[in-house]
Amino acid sequence: MNCILLIIALLFLPSAVFAGEVSGTGATAHFDLTHHIVGYLSVLFTVLAYVAAMSEEVIELRKSKPMVLGAAIIWFAICIYYALNGQAKVAAVAFESNLLAYIELLLFILVSMTYLNAMEERGIFDGLRIWLLNKQFSYRQLFWITGFLAFVLSTVVSGLAVGLLMGAVATAVGKNKQQFIGIACVNIVVAVNAGGTFSPLGGISTLFVWQNKILKFAEFFALALPCLVNFLVPAIIMHFFVPKDTPAASSRAINLRRGSKRILLLFAVTLIITVWANVYLELPPAAGMMAGLALLQFFSFYLTQTVKNQESPFAYAYKFFGVDVPVENEKQDFDIYKNIGNVEWDTLLFFYGAMMIIGALSFIGYLDAIAQFLYGQNHPTNANIIIGLSSAFIDNGTLMFAVLNMHPDLQHGQWLLLTLTLGVGGSLLAIGSAPGVGLLGQIKEGYTFGYHLRWMPVILLGYIASIAVHFWINASYF
Repeated sequence: MNCILLIIALLFLPSAVFAGEVSGTGATAHFDLTHHIVGYLSVLFTVLAYVAAMSEEVIELRKSKPMVLGAAIIWFAICIYYALNGQAKVAAVAFESNLLAYIELLLFILVSMTYLNAMEERGIFDGLRIWLLNKQFSYRQLFWITGFLAFVLSTVVSGLAVGLLMGAVATAVGKNKQQFIGIACVNIVVAVNAGGTFSPLGGISTLFVWQNKILKFAEFFALALPCLVNFLVPAIIMHFFVPKDTPAASSRAINLRRGSKRILLLFAVTLIITVWANVYLELPPAAGMMAGLALLQFFSFYLTQTVKNQESPFAYAYKFFGVDVPVENEKQDFDIYKNIGNVEWDTLLFFYGAMMIIGALSFIGYLDAIAQFLYGQNHPTNANIIIGLSSAFIDNGTLMFAVLNMHPDLQHGQWLLLTLTLGVGGSLLAIGSAPGVGLLGQIKEGYTFGYHLRWMPVILLGYIASIAVHFWINASYF
């Protein structure tokens, strides 16, 4: 309580006590708070929020909670200061601008995850696991199959969702082989991050660049070969450490529920609408995805209205005792709102907190200072490589949002380089990307932070090779 009172008191002190520079005059003044108590408190709460989020496994506190609270405290501090100086509207508009950027991200990922949940509920992913086991592939073949599937799927689906899906597949096929589970999961993390980097539909950092119209949709595909190299270099080396034997076949039959294939088709249609609306109508990607969600909602209605009532398997026994036979009505069998409710809300709220905190630090003036250091005193190539390496510790989506708020003046080739390094740099450590963090929580044995760290040298080799290939094949962009 004393701490809260102190903060309030400091905010209400005359601004002359903690002088801050003012840019602009009249009704639209913008204060430089980098050397003000509000700025210092913002940095403090940012650090505390990130430390708490990164300690999720230790303190058993969901990572979204400290981030959302930190964002609220920082923005309230800024808005109170601006209100006391008669500029409340300026801070409110800045908050709304950052909120709009988050809402576009939220709607895009929300629809993507909803489709994935619908596919899982219809048995598509469970069928994939059974099919792979029944084909009697060796562990080395499964290593490459899961890796390439992760690489391809992550171009159109959220990296976190693909990582968790392929991790579940690796765990199922390597149930009695921890050595396979660990190395397959490392390969999956690298593949997911690489695949999501050359498509704005698969990665959060690439989605930010696309939403801000810095790169056009087709321009991302210039990174396809560098990303493929980033995946292949460590995978080829790890291949020789994968067990050679073959897992036992599954005794289960594949059982896809009604509508599964049509949901896959609807998802493909949704992605086509999203790209078309952005390229030709210049609508934000979220607009196309929400149109796709509407299609899924109507298909959900169709499924619930056309399902046939089925008698209970105990119908004969009920009739024998003279009891009315209960009918299994599957009208509630496919509930679209359950699929929406089961998305990764902790991750989505974490990004809310991260984006609002980064937006606040940018509004205060800290990101301009960092940009001056990174891009003013270093060559853009060196700066982008350094930022990419730092994504091994901080989520790439958060870092990309921070860089965008710095407004660096970069060539197209450098924006592509930044997209590449931020996207694949998170593979260096298990905590550097959403797929890695997700698998750490999902896989109880075989895949750990230490095991992933063991393979960091070969992943770093792929990181360096992908940058070299980018400069070779995309020289015309510089």
